[in-house]
Amino acid sequence: MELLERDHELQALAVALGEATAGEGRIALVSGEAGIGKTSFVDRFIATAGRTARLLTGQCDSLFTPSPLGPLYDIARQTGGRLLAQLEAEAPRAALFSTMLDLLRGQAQPVILLVEDVHWADEATLDLIKYLGRRIADHPVLIILTYRDDEVGAPLRVLLGDLAMSRIVRRIELRSLTVDAVRQLIADLPFDARTLHRQTGGNPFFLGEVLAHAGRGIPQTVYDAVLARATKLRPAARATLETAAVIGSRVEHAMLERVQRGAVDGLSDCLAAGLLALAETGVAFRHELVRDAVLAGLDPGRRREICRAALDALKSAEAGRGDQAQLAHFAEGAGDGAAVLEFGPAAARAAAAAGAHGAAASQYRRVLAFAADRAPTERARLLEAYAEECAIVDDLVEACRTRDEAIALWRRAGDRLKEGENLAALAWPLVRSGRNAAAEEASRRAIETLEAMPPTRQLANAYRIQAHLRMLHRDRRPAVRWGRKAIDLATRLGDEAIVAAAENVVGSAMLVFGNERGRLHLERGLALARKAGLDALVGQSYSDLGSCYGEQYRFAEAEGHLASGIAYTAERDLDHSNHYMRSWLALTRLYQGRWDEAAEIATALVERPHVAMVSRIMALVALGRVRARRGDPGVSAVLDEALDLALQTDTLQRLAPARAARAEAAWLADQPERTMAEAAAVYDLAVRHGHRWHAGEFSFWRWRAGDRSDPPRWAAPPFLLQVKGDWQGAAASWERLGCPYEQARALADGDMPARLAALEIFDRLGAAPAAAALRQRMRVEGIRRVPRGPRAATRQNPLGLTMREVEILDCLTQGLSNGQIGARLHVSPKTVDHHVSSVLAKLGACTRGEAARIALEQQLLPQHGERAAAK
Repeated sequence: MELLERDHELQALAVALGEATAGEGRIALVSGEAGIGKTSFVDRFIATAGRTARLLTGQCDSLFTPSPLGPLYDIARQTGGRLLAQLEAEAPRAALFSTMLDLLRGQAQPVILLVEDVHWADEATLDLIKYLGRRIADHPVLIILTYRDDEVGAPLRVLLGDLAMSRIVRRIELRSLTVDAVRQLIADLPFDARTLHRQTGGNPFFLGEVLAHAGRGIPQTVYDAVLARATKLRPAARATLETAAVIGSRVEHAMLERVQRGAVDGLSDCLAAGLLALAETGVAFRHELVRDAVLAGLDPGRRREICRAALDALKSAEAGRGDQAQLAHFAEGAGDGAAVLEFGPAAARAAAAAGAHGAAASQYRRVLAFAADRAPTERARLLEAYAEECAIVDDLVEACRTRDEAIALWRRAGDRLKEGENLAALAWPLVRSGRNAAAEEASRRAIETLEAMPPTRQLANAYRIQAHLRMLHRDRRPAVRWGRKAIDLATRLGDEAIVAAAENVVGSAMLVFGNERGRLHLERGLALARKAGLDALVGQSYSDLGSCYGEQYRFAEAEGHLASGIAYTAERDLDHSNHYMRSWLALTRLYQGRWDEAAEIATALVERPHVAMVSRIMALVALGRVRARRGDPGVSAVLDEALDLALQTDTLQRLAPARAARAEAAWLADQPERTMAEAAAVYDLAVRHGHRWHAGEFSFWRWRAGDRSDPPRWAAPPFLLQVKGDWQGAAASWERLGCPYEQARALADGDMPARLAALEIFDRLGAAPAAAALRQRMRVEGIRRVPRGPRAATRQNPLGLTMREVEILDCLTQGLSNGQIGARLHVSPKTVDHHVSSVLAKLGACTRGEAARIALEQQLLPQHGERAAAK
C-alpha cells in the first residue's frame, strides 16, 4: 500500500541521521498503534536516506516469556566475529554489551541500529538499549526503536522514562491517516471515504485489509478480513500458515520444514495471498496482526499438535543457548509437563545470567505450575530460585510468599541447613516491604536454627543480615557486634563476598554515628568487592559512604563519594544504588543551597516508576524541603507521601528525615503546634539511639515551637548552640559545614547586622518564606528601615522565578503544550507540569494564558526587556 502522510516524519528521521552522521549519536523512538505502518515507514527511510549507513537489525518476538537478548542474536548472525562467538560461549552480559558498543563504534561508516517491536523486548534487551544509549552521544550511530505505544509495559516504560531525560532522543509518533489519505487509497473502488475512515480509524493495515476485501463488503473486524483470505487457501497452505503462526513472527525455512513436512509446498500460496512475506533466511508474517488473527482462529487441539511438533523439532536440532526459552514455550503449549521441567529451569537461569530477571521469574513461575507432583526438595529449590528473582524485580509479596513455602518444604524434609538459609533470605524482602517485625522474627529463627549446627557460610550470612537489620534501625553497637561475627566466620570459611558485605554494614553502623573508623571498614569492603568483581557491592559501598557522610552533615565528603558512585553505577547500569545515591545528592544540593539542582534531581527520581522505596523517600524529602524553603506549591503532597512510606519501614533512618522536613514546613507555614507534633513524634527514638544530628534537629524544632526542655548535651553542635542562645557559634558552625540556609537561620536570631546578613542570604537563595517572616518580625519590633529585598531593577525576575521557570515561562508565551515544552527542554511532561504550576503560583495567574500576558506586560523575560530598550 502507498505510504501516505509520512513526509514530515521521514524528514525528522533524516535529520536525526544527519546529526548522527556528524558524530552526534541519536536515538529515534518510532511509535504508534498496531497496524500504523512502523515497519513500512522505517523500510522506506532506509531505502532512501539510509543507504549510506551500515544497517544492523534486531527483532523482538511475541513469546509468553521472550528469549533474553533475542535482537542481539539477530545482529550477531549478521556480523559474525567476536559477538557471535561470545554469545555461543555464554559470555557475561557486561562483555556482550561492551562488544556490541565496540561494534557500533568500529564501523568505517555511520551505523543504523534498528530494533523492532521493543514492546516485546526482554529486560536484558532493554538494558542493552539503555547501555548503548548512554554511550553513543559522540559517535556516528542512529538507534531506531519501534514500538506499539498502546502496549508499553512497565519495563519499557522505565526505559522510556530514562530516555526522556536524554538530549540525544528524538520522538517520532506515527498517527492515523486522514480522510484525504483514505480518499487517495480508495481511488475508483466503491467505498465512501468518510465511512471507511470512521470504521478503520485511519489505520493503514486495517485499510489495506478492507481494500483487499473489496467487492465483498466491509468486514466487522480486521480478523474477519484476514481469516476470509486464509479460508481461501488450499489445506496444505492453510496448515503452513497455522504452523508458522504458532512458531513465531519469523520462521526459518528449515524450522518450518522440520515442524511440518512439505510445508514449502503451501508456502507459495501464503506468499501470493499476502499473508506471509519472504525474509532473509525464511518467512515472516506481513504484519503481526495477521499472525494474531490466525492464532485467534486456531483450534486448541491443533495448536497443541503444532507445539508438540515444534518441541520435537527443536530438541532434534541441537538447539543452542538462545533456544531454551523457545523450548520451554513450546513445551508449555504442548502441555508437556516433563519437558517444561526439563527446559524451563535452564531458560530461567539463562535469563537471569543475561540480567532479564523478570523473564527469569516468569520462567520459574511456568515451571512451578507443572511441578506440583515433584519431590519436595526439588520443588523447594525451584521456589528458592523463583523467590530470588522476584526479590530482584521488587515483586516482594511473591518473594515472601514463595520463601515461606520453600521454608515449609525444607522443614518437612528435615533439612535444617536449608531451612535456616531460607529464613535468613526471607528477612531481606520482608524489611524492604516495610514488614520489619516479621523480618526480625525470620532473622532470629534463622540464627537459632543455624547455630544448632556446625558453622557454615549460611550462618555467616544470617549474621550479616541481622547486622544489616540493626544498622537500618540505627542500633549501632548490636550492628557492629553482629557484623564482626559475620566477618570472623566468613573469613574462616573463605567467603569473601560475605566478608565484603559485612564490612560495609559494620562501617556504615560506625560512620553514620560519626566514628571515622567506620570508613576503614567501608574501604576494606569496597576493596574486597572490587577484587572479587562484585559490581553491585562496589556500588553499595559508594552508596553507604555517601549517605553516611550526608547523614552526618559532612556534605563535601558526601559529594565526592556520591559523584564517584553515581558514575560507577551508571557505567554498569546498577540502578538501585544509582537511584539511592541520586536521592542523597539531591539532599546534598539542598543543604549546599543549590536548590534548582536539588529539585531537578529529586523530581526526576520521584517521577520514575519502580524506584525503590528508600530512594523515593529521600527524594521526596529533598523535594519537599526545597518547595517549603522557596514557598513553592505542592509541599504537603510530597511530604505526606514521604511520611506514609517512612512509617512502613518503622526505622529512625527514614522516619527522622521525613518528620524533620514536615516540622520545618509547618514552622514556615506559621503552625507551631504542628511543628511541635512532628518534632516530638521521633524525638525519643532519636535520643534512645544516640543519633546526635537527628536528636539535635528535633530539639531545635521543639525549641522553636516553645519547648524549653534542655536538649541532650551530646546533640549536634550547630543545633545545640542555637538552642542555648549562641547564634554566632551556630552560624559559624553552619558556615563551616557549607549550609548557607541554616547559617542564615541562625543569623536571623542575632543583632541588626546579623539579621541584615541573614536577609541577604535568604534573598540570594530564594527563601521567600523565611525572608518574609524575618522582615515581619523586624517590623513588629519597631525597626523602621527594613530592607525591602530584591527589586525588579536589580533582579532578573522580580517574582523569584528560577532559571528553569524562566525557560518554562518563555515557552508559555509561545503557546507551547507540556509535551512540546518537554521535547524542547528534554524533560518529562510531568516535570513540565510541576514547573508550570510553580510559575502560575509565583505569578498569581490562574491560567497559562494569563501567565503569558503577565510575562509580556511586566517584561519578565530577558528578550522582552531587550525589545523594550530597542524601542
